Amino acid sequence: MRVEFEKNRNRAALYDDKDILVGESTFSVSDTKWIIDHTYVDESLRGKGYASKLVEKIVENARKENVKIIPLCPYAKKEFEKKLEYNDVLFR
Repeated sequence: MRVEFEKNRNRAALYDDKDILVGESTFSVSDTKWIIDHTYVDESLRGKGYASKLVEKIVENARKENVKIIPLCPYAKKEFEKKLEYNDVLFR
């Protein structure tokens, strides 16, 4: 499994060993903010931490690009509530 940040597609994508897309976390771009609007992982892979890795990949790249994040999707919102280390990129 590998997680790729695909800026041109506004997402972090999860690919399996056969290069098949099995999960993604998408975001919309607004000025200097990214709005995480959807996170999905194939049912067979849920509960293994992959959704967290997708959100983490978006956070890493937001830091590099100096943008803030609005976690609109319920999963991303929970991640931001749990992980105080994401506060630096949280839009307030």
